Amino acid sequence: MGHPKTRNLIATGLIILSFIILIPGLVLDLITITATFNLMGNKIQLYNETRSILQTVDNLYETGSSFVAGLILLFSVIVPFVKGVLLLIVLRMKSAGQRYRIYSFVRNISKWSMADVFVMGVFVAFMTARASDLLDASLGDGFYFFTAYCLVSLIALQFMLVEPAADQ
Repeated sequence: MGHPKTRNLIATGLIILSFIILIPGLVLDLITITATFNLMGNKIQLYNETRSILQTVDNLYETGSSFVAGLILLFSVIVPFVKGVLLLIVLRMKSAGQRYRIYSFVRNISKWSMADVFVMGVFVAFMTARASDLLDASLGDGFYFFTAYCLVSLIALQFMLVEPAADQ
């Protein structure tokens, strides 16, 4: 299924690409939600909010929802960066035993990564808002960049080939 060096070189490129697309995924607009109602045939806008992931974290923290803000920060910002850095380190390490342990750790935390769950949550909120006459939602570029990050980082992990050490 391909030479290990070639696969790992492709994985390195994909990891770097995932960092490049993660940044706009965090700072660009994620979703816009608008609430309106009809008053004698005129649409009156009650609410219009556009937020990025980082703006959402900031707003949740400022409004006292520190726990939720922390979860989004952890699983949408910190874990993706730590995962990417660890994978780059694994690809440069010489010790087979350490390489495999760190690689296994990253694969295990990837199973529990909430980035893909977050994307689906935003998408469900989008679809729910679109189904209502009073609410409307539109996905921003940040949603698509963040979704692309999720896919590219998963593909990078699949390309990586790290063999266990002989003594494991």
